[in-house]
Amino acid sequence: MADELDELIGFLSDRNPQVRREAVDIVRGLTGGEDGLRALAARADRALPALLRLLASAAGSGAGEAAADSLVNLSQDAALAARLVALGAVDAAMDVVARRGGEQPALARSLVMMLVNLTHVASGVAALLQVGDEKVQGLYVAKLVRSFCRSSSDSEEQDTFEYVASILVNISKVEAGRRILMEPKRGLLKQIIRQFDSTNQLRKKGVAGTIRNCCFEADTQLQNLLSLAEYLWPALLLPVAGKKIYSEEDRSKMPLELSSALSHEREAVEDSEIRQQTLEAIYMIVLQDDGRRSFWSVNGPRILQVGYEDEEDPKVMEAYELIGSLIQDAKYQVRNISKDKAFAGQTFT
Repeated sequence: MADELDELIGFLSDRNPQVRREAVDIVRGLTGGEDGLRALAARADRALPALLRLLASAAGSGAGEAAADSLVNLSQDAALAARLVALGAVDAAMDVVARRGGEQPALARSLVMMLVNLTHVASGVAALLQVGDEKVQGLYVAKLVRSFCRSSSDSEEQDTFEYVASILVNISKVEAGRRILMEPKRGLLKQIIRQFDSTNQLRKKGVAGTIRNCCFEADTQLQNLLSLAEYLWPALLLPVAGKKIYSEEDRSKMPLELSSALSHEREAVEDSEIRQQTLEAIYMIVLQDDGRRSFWSVNGPRILQVGYEDEEDPKVMEAYELIGSLIQDAKYQVRNISKDKAFAGQTFT
């Protein structure tokens, strides 16, 4: 078996395109199981470079898609992901997506999925951010955001760039990534926030996680965040506003983007992680004086008060309560919203 696998890997570099195609199809099948992955990982020194070469050389043959699928499966292992980064997999993926993504959406989708795996390791994040080269730093990220925001689909199978949402979460976990996303001249965060209206849950969850991560910079980047308030507050507050119709009095104290959305019943955001992430983002913003003032200006306390009344998830409730405690500690006037819930609703006089 070992000799057969070595021979198979050799066929990945055969001069005959048909032989390469048949070999990579078999490799793709092997990566679908633990035994195959383990065997190929033991031969990573030969298998990984051969698969990367197929990405660039197999335009239109189908071999590129099979190679990309194989690399997606292999790169789920952190050690193999790091080796792929060292072999230039990030550059290779971005190059192929740029040149052939429009003609081969399935190939582009697989390569984006591979980039998700590669950005789970620090070296992959650095490579995608192009850290160390000021002339091109952030270029790959800008290209991915542009593709992410220009393409969408109601059918998840056809949404070529939906997994960019997960890449954005990964790179926004580090300061360098947040800095690139929040740089005003690039305008990337604004584009990302506007994707929160997507019906695609992967996109929505990725946007929520990215915003939340960027809010870790609220102490130094608050004005950049608040410059996007028109888009930021609806993205953060609507998921935690509950399903009730808000009174005309409540809505009169909100900007149009919020008051319009809260003037009718809505479908609840079922994903509790999204609700928790948006609340954590709000918390980091209202830690700052200007952030609290902005939160108050959109009637945010009332929105959280109403939303909390219908919340049942303990972790999400705790996130609501943390904001309530923060504002209470900041000496804002508070009142209990119910006898059996600990969150304090806020009103200002």
